[in-house]
Parts: sequence; structure tokens; C-alpha cells
Amino acid sequence: MFKEYATLLPHLKNYKFRYIAGILCLIAVDASQVIIPRYIKTAIDTIVSGSFQLRDLSSPLIAMVILALIISIGRFFWRYFINIASRRIEAEMRNRLFTHILSMSGGFFRKNTTGDLMARATNDISTIRQATGMGFVALVDGVFMTAMILVAMFANNAAVAAWVIIPLPLITALILLFGRIVGTLFKRIQDIYGRLSNIAQESLAGVRVVKSFVKEQHFFDTFSSANTEYKNAIMELVKTSGFFFPFITFLSGLSTVLLVYFGGNASIRNKMTPGSIIAMLSYLEMLVWPMMSAGFTVNIVQRGAASLKRINEVLGTKAEIQESKRMIMERPHGDIEIRALDYRYPGSEKLALSDISLRVNSGSILGILGKVGSGKSTLFKLLPRMLEPGEEHIYIGGKDICSFSLESLRSTFGVVPQESFLFSETIRGNILFSTSDLGQARFDEIAWIAGLERDLILFPQGWDTIVGERGITLSGGQKQRIALARALAVDSDILLLDDALSAVDAETEERILRALLEERRGKTTVIVSHRISTLRNADQIIVLDGGKIQQKGTHEQLLSESEGFYARIAALQQLEEESCANCGEAHDTEGLNG
Repeated sequence: MFKEYATLLPHLKNYKFRYIAGILCLIAVDASQVIIPRYIKTAIDTIVSGSFQLRDLSSPLIAMVILALIISIGRFFWRYFINIASRRIEAEMRNRLFTHILSMSGGFFRKNTTGDLMARATNDISTIRQATGMGFVALVDGVFMTAMILVAMFANNAAVAAWVIIPLPLITALILLFGRIVGTLFKRIQDIYGRLSNIAQESLAGVRVVKSFVKEQHFFDTFSSANTEYKNAIMELVKTSGFFFPFITFLSGLSTVLLVYFGGNASIRNKMTPGSIIAMLSYLEMLVWPMMSAGFTVNIVQRGAASLKRINEVLGTKAEIQESKRMIMERPHGDIEIRALDYRYPGSEKLALSDISLRVNSGSILGILGKVGSGKSTLFKLLPRMLEPGEEHIYIGGKDICSFSLESLRSTFGVVPQESFLFSETIRGNILFSTSDLGQARFDEIAWIAGLERDLILFPQGWDTIVGERGITLSGGQKQRIALARALAVDSDILLLDDALSAVDAETEERILRALLEERRGKTTVIVSHRISTLRNADQIIVLDGGKIQQKGTHEQLLSESEGFYARIAALQQLEEESCANCGEAHDTEGLNG
């Protein structure tokens, strides 16, 4: 169990002085509490003697007031030192986890759902904070308080104290058993919570699809089932706690019965004064908290260990793509060269790309055509090392891309992926996502190139319109064009367009391409598209099929290969355009969703 806490050692070291100060304050509080019954004993024995004056009680009363003041001040400061430290550790752990997750490659996110990662970053981290805060306090408080109380009790009357503590070993055994049960139950609760979070996240993120297919009831049933399972798991933990803690209190109560019997017997034989019995009773009442805190400590430590195990599973996962030991910090520039590149996705026996060899001259345009699953997107992800190509396969400017730092390599690319992702931000904020020093004139120019200027009147607050989560208020074409504008704002050396205009009508696409090619003159652009009209302006076109390059050449050269895939697709699209022209049909996929 405690091996999981090794992850926290660097954080605990950072706040060791706070914890030391907090422990000293806590010990001062415990010592003051243990001393108070001694003054109660003195006061009671003075009263029982029958021959006393009120001034005889002043000394013990003043001492108790001073001790109560020390307890109040000490409690404030141990909370100040320890709770603040635990809150800071919580924030540091959450930052550490989030930073690590951001460094992970695509394979990690295929194995771990968003909802489960969110549960680890919130619920599990909060549990760890409790372990480093109140769990730590309960542990230290329980140990020192118990030790001081037992010393005080035996100093008061060793014989009676020996009888009174008989139930304590049984309490200890129950607490250890309780800890093992809690650890198992809490790990199950956290796993179910992660699944519940994932169901909620997917249902809300895909609410448009859910409503379109009228599957609200299905997702409600799925969520309700997981929620019920989560409730039942928590109730099982509550029932376990509900049995153990009252039973521990009962055993502690037996100590009081033993005190009354054996203390009364000692008092009859004049071996204990009434004040001593009252003091011993006070110690027993005080001993209930350490006994309870022992159960609380085991509970919270087990919960913390279960949560840390889940956090450590993430932190212990190494990124598939590692920085090179001989990192080049400068941004790559020059020709792109691919040499005998093969790529197989982890766990798959089939090659996604096979023997890809290609040269793209700096400043030229490469077009890529291929069937679904032919490897187009895979090739795109390999260029900026979103997937790992391995050394000596892809070069930019004659240098292996694996020799560049990931930051410098990826900063040379502008990417418009197949599925446009927008943040729940304004349109302006999404376009300026990767740059903050873009002037208004340049912003307007980019918006015009991306064909967004005509949509401006459709946006209620203009460029400051919030697009909603994942751009839910926009059409597919609008999202693609905002994503294109975002990539253009970076002004990258290499622009990757992965079927980036598929949701845009042909007329708008042609206008955007003309402006885009003019904007990108002298810079490398790689375009994946299913439309021949998009690819015909490329300096070089390749046709992928089954992960291999089946054709390579210019638009005219590939059209001359009448039996080739490129020529057949071009002919089919030409017939479709002529048919649409004859029918007078016009297709427009634009417009703000109502």
C-alpha cells in the first residue's frame, strides 16, 4: 500500500518545513489536552476534601484557561501549515498529471477514455489531498495522542490502566481488517466513477447525434445503470463503515465500564482519589478520538493509496514518442524526403503504410488521393511525429525529423485535420489559438482567404461569437474554414490539409483554393482530397491504395493513364458535375445552425 505514496515524496519534501511546523503545533495541542485532566484531578480532589476556599481553585482554573488558549492557537496553525501544504500538493499533482497526459501519443488515448482521465484528475487527486492533509493529521495525532494518554493513565494508576486498556488490541485488529476491506471497495468505487464520467462526457459531447437518432432513453438507461452501480458500491462502503465505527465506539465504551468497576474498587481501598477517577475518565473519553482516528486514518490512507495507484498507472506510462538525445532546437526547413517508410499501428498485423518513398521539393504542392483507409491520414500524422516513423525514414532539409525537438519540428507545420476541432471560445479566439500578435489587417486577410467574410453577418456577435463546445453552433463547412484560418494564422513553412474542404461547396472551394495557393506561394503545401478539382493544381500527385503508392505524377500525367485510379475518379466526377449542371442543382453546405 505505502509503495504507492513514493510518488508524493518529491512534493512532500518541498513542504517538509510546513509539515514539521504543523506536527509541532499538533503535538503542542495534544500535550495541552493531555495535561488538562491533571488540573481537573487537582480541582476535584480539592473540592472533595471539603476544606477549601475558592482561591485554592484559581491555579488549576487559570492553568486550564491557558492550556485551552494554547489548544486554540495550535489548532489554527496546524491547519494553516498542513492543510495549505496538502492543497498545494493537490494542485501540483493535478498539474503534473495534466502535463503528462498532454505529452502522451495517440495510442494512449485509444486505451484511456476521456471520462476516466477526468475522474483521475479530479476525484482521485482530491482523495490524495485528503490523505496528505487530514489523513496525515489523523495519523500523527492518533500516534502521539494515544502514546501520551497511555503514559498519563499508567502514571495515574498503572493497575487500573492495565485493566482499562484490555479492549484496545481488539480495536486495533478490527481497524487493520477495516483498512483492507476499504482499500478494495474504494478502488472499485473509483473505477466505476471513471466509467460513469466517461458515459456522461460522451453523451454530452455527442448530444447532437444522440438527439438525431432519438437515443436519449438508451443513454439515460446506460447512465442510470452505471449510476446505480456507483451508488451500490458507495452504499457497501457506507455499510462497512457504519458497522466498524459504532463497534469501535462500543469497545471503547467497555473501557469506561472497566474503569468504573476497577477504579471504584481502587477508590474503596484508598488507592485512587475521586479526582484520579475523573481524570482517568477524561483520558478514556479523549482516547476515543485516537481510536476513531486510527480507523479514519486507515480509511483515508487506503483510499489515497487506491487513488494514487490509478494516478501512478498514468504517470508510469511512457510516451510512445520520445525526444531525441541529440535534439536540434532549430526549426527544420527545406525539401521533404521519405525513404522506404513502413508503419504498422500497435496491435495490428497489417501495415498501414508500406515502402513509401517520396520527395517533395520545398515550396511545392503535393496532392494525395486514395480510398478510405489507404493510409493518407497516417502519412500526415507521421510527418510532424504525431505517430512515430522511426529514424532514417523521413527527412526535412536533409535532416532526420527524429533529430529535431518535438516543439521545433511541430512548429514548422500548420495542420488542418480531417475532423475540425474547435474550442468553446469565440471565433476570433479559435483563429488566434496559436498566435497572439496578429494584426487586424492580417486577421481580416486570413478570414477572407478562408472564405469566412461572407458568414460574418450570420454570427450574432461577429468574430466574438462563442461557437459552443466543439463548434456545435456551426455547420461543417464553417468549422473547416475556421480551422483553415487557424492554420494560416501560424504562417507555417509546411501546411498539411487533410481533406480540409470536404464540407465546402465546389464554388466556395475553388475560390478558397485560388486565394490559398496565392498565399502559400513559395511554401510547401500537402493536400489530401477526394476531389480532383482540388488536386489538379498540385506540382506532384500521388495515389495511395492499401498503404502503397500506386501512381505518381502531375495532374496531366495521371489523366493520361486512362486505366489508373486517378483518371477513373476524374471521369466520374466530371460526369457528376455535368449531370448537376444539366439538372440546375446547386449544393450549399454552409449556414449557421438554427
